[in-house]
Amino acid sequence: MPLRGKERTNPKGAKKREGADGWVYADRSQNKASSEELLNLEFSDSDQLAYHSEDHYKNFIDCIISGAEPAAPIEVAHRSTTICHLANIGMRLGRRSIQWNPETEMIQGDVGAADMLRQPYRSPWKYPTV
Repeated sequence: MPLRGKERTNPKGAKKREGADGWVYADRSQNKASSEELLNLEFSDSDQLAYHSEDHYKNFIDCIISGAEPAAPIEVAHRSTTICHLANIGMRLGRRSIQWNPETEMIQGDVGAADMLRQPYRSPWKYPTV
């Protein structure tokens, strides 16, 4: 019973997902749903489930030691932060869109926007050239 539709997040990290079959709500301490059927839904091995972590710092160190995937992979954090930076650049420039190349991680066709991707270094530090 897939739930497709609106997703809402509150400042405490809780998520509420609404769809044609009802809604589910989850935060760090509880789960709720519009029906008992959704609360007791069985998941299969192919379903994508959230990774549980009570302490991301400890989880990170544990994963360095074990080689396991962390609860918050750096690639996810990097991509999430990139979207925020691009939104801020667009807002500051009054633009509705920015052409972003995710492979080169560069803004295309807008030197002014591209220059906002990094801040000048303080002396004596210099931006490394590759």
